[in-house]
Amino acid sequence: MFLVGGFLFLQPATISTHDIPADVTVQAIVKAQGQRLRMLIRVPLVAMQDFNFPQREEGYIDVEAAESMLRDAIMVWVGDELNVYEEDTLLTGQELVAVQVSHPTDRSFATYNEALARITQQPLSNETNVYFENGLLDVMFEYPISSDQSNFSTDLTLARLGLRTVTVLRLVLPNGTVRPFEYLGNPGLVRLDPRWHQAAFRFVALGFEHILDGIDHLLFLACLVIPFRRLRPLVAIVTSFTVAHSVTLIASAFDLAPAAAWFPPLVETAIALSIVYMAVENIVGVKLRRRWLITFGFGLVHGFGFSFALRETLQFAGPHLLMSLLSFNVGVELGQLMVLVVLIPALGLLFRVVPERIGAVLLSALVAHTGWHWMSERASALALFDLSLQSPQWNLSLVTNVLQWGALVLVIAGLLWLMSIIFPQTPAVNGKPPEPPSSA
Repeated sequence: MFLVGGFLFLQPATISTHDIPADVTVQAIVKAQGQRLRMLIRVPLVAMQDFNFPQREEGYIDVEAAESMLRDAIMVWVGDELNVYEEDTLLTGQELVAVQVSHPTDRSFATYNEALARITQQPLSNETNVYFENGLLDVMFEYPISSDQSNFSTDLTLARLGLRTVTVLRLVLPNGTVRPFEYLGNPGLVRLDPRWHQAAFRFVALGFEHILDGIDHLLFLACLVIPFRRLRPLVAIVTSFTVAHSVTLIASAFDLAPAAAWFPPLVETAIALSIVYMAVENIVGVKLRRRWLITFGFGLVHGFGFSFALRETLQFAGPHLLMSLLSFNVGVELGQLMVLVVLIPALGLLFRVVPERIGAVLLSALVAHTGWHWMSERASALALFDLSLQSPQWNLSLVTNVLQWGALVLVIAGLLWLMSIIFPQTPAVNGKPPEPPSSA
């Protein structure tokens, strides 16, 4: 018995534990054709953490001898993590059709046809000289489906492949159009070709969640509500904020916002500034006739802030970009409405205990203090960028940008004119509209 144990101990292990790789990039291509759906996957070999593949004398993987182990490894680490849906029905009958080992310089996953040829038309061969540390494992899975015209979704739980796992997924539509996706970790259910109502529902939920998670937007909203708890002035102010951030959010989605690295920290600094300004205005009690106009200006800035949060998510909109943007705004407004429903009665109760003017000043001072710290921190980050102006080089791209921004300015000016008609000028003292005259 001891001899058997010693013999087993001396044998080379077929399974060992490797360190979890820090960064892993998974490439996936999905295409439905006829009654079969193919999913081509490329994953680094180092992500196969518990497998010790046989090696040749030179240190290269013995690809031919490792075929069975390669199949086992890909099923353990990838195959069992692939959930594919056809019209919300989980596909079964997964089949691992082929495996292939590729050199790190191989570029066959640039297109579906090249990747398919690499995996299926070249058998496993030791002519591929790769080390475990930098080799790539290419595989093809197939699923039986009802029709290639169906809508498909995926839920790929591949985050455990590395400390940071990025999945680059491409859907090849029947007409040949390629729809790309890129996400970090496990994003949950991803509808590869969503219908309009599916995209709308997803983005309404995203907008609702975002406004509740965005403490800076909530503080700005609180600054609007503290002095205005009556319906008429509040409707004008919140409407102006909504219209303004919708304009810049949609403009950003259509690439009208500057792409420079300094633009996001500039916007974040301006958002903090808007909080400080509105809070200070509440404290000093400025006689402001059209606060909705100031709110409109700051709303334009907040819209750019919304766009940063939405930028990576727009890839899930499919062909319904505008619908998704409008749905996101609907979600934001629903979130704001819920906040107002809670905040206005809470302020009313507070001002029954504390004199309204004192309470408004104390709350606004607290908000201003928080906003000032945010503004200081964000301004420090902004100062790291070189904002020196350089003479622009006039070319077709610059002219196009100027015309686009000019059109955006005209849209904003038109909205301001329209809102000035809807919300006529009303004098206000310390944030309170005058009482209507009593009839004799």
